[in-house]
Amino acid sequence: MSYQKITIAGNLGREPEMRYMPDGTAVTNLNVATNRSWSNADGERVQETTWFRVSLWGKRAEVANQYLSKGDKVLVEGRLQADSATGGPRLWQRQDGTMSASFEIRATDFAFLNSSSHNGSAEPVAAGANGYGGHEIEEDDIPF
Repeated sequence: MSYQKITIAGNLGREPEMRYMPDGTAVTNLNVATNRSWSNADGERVQETTWFRVSLWGKRAEVANQYLSKGDKVLVEGRLQADSATGGPRLWQRQDGTMSASFEIRATDFAFLNSSSHNGSAEPVAAGANGYGGHEIEEDDIPF
């Protein structure tokens, strides 16, 4: 048996983009940035940002499109979707000619982490359309 699962927490880099498949299934794409920082050997602070393209399907897609906005914090669970051509991240060339990679996640669950713009509270609250059952997620539960 094989199994993979990825969990990320980050910020939306732009507004969600929703479309409908020919069979009527909603699909929403999110661009999520995760950040990591550390001090290098010289004591200088280094920051690294990794971007993920996330796809949500069905009711989750509709909820995400309705309630998420650029800059919102979100927790996403799902599986990495490999590029069929490379078996790894999707590779592409930027306008300036440099190469870049995109990591793609097919989400199975998501949760709002900064719901202050949605319900007046600063506490993170799970999306009702996911497996978290609508209960609050404590900051200590976030895996980073």
